[in-house]
Amino acid sequence: MEKNTLGSLIWLRLVRFTHQSNQLSNEFLKQFDLTTAQFDVLVQISVYQPLTQSELAEKVTVTQGGISRMLARLEKEQYIEREQHWKTKTIRLTEKGEEALAKAMSQQIAFQSSFFDEVLDEEEKKTLYRLMTRVHKHSQTKKLPWR
Repeated sequence: MEKNTLGSLIWLRLVRFTHQSNQLSNEFLKQFDLTTAQFDVLVQISVYQPLTQSELAEKVTVTQGGISRMLARLEKEQYIEREQHWKTKTIRLTEKGEEALAKAMSQQIAFQSSFFDEVLDEEEKKTLYRLMTRVHKHSQTKKLPWR
């Protein structure tokens, strides 16, 4: 078995942190009757509305099929509405959706920030943000070696 490289160890640590953070966020967001994925979808709709389902799928970490099911639930809960404009269907938040997001937003931001605020000083957080931004931008241009 090959020895792990520092890069692979960083990647594994990020994957584990993301998984743990999502689990804790799902538990935290239960008080607002939301999951982490639903919260993310509501935030993206709020920022970019009106937008299509395809545009939304590009912005979140949910599959196209998962988005369809989630949007159906959010529509049933009256958090979103879909409007048909000729051949295009757009999504926007309802007043109820905006209220639900407003209730959860500041507390979810504080909860997520606590992961970093409790262990890193301001300079460390700025450095981590700068480094993660650089790695993320590089990943967006990465091509698979076999394609």
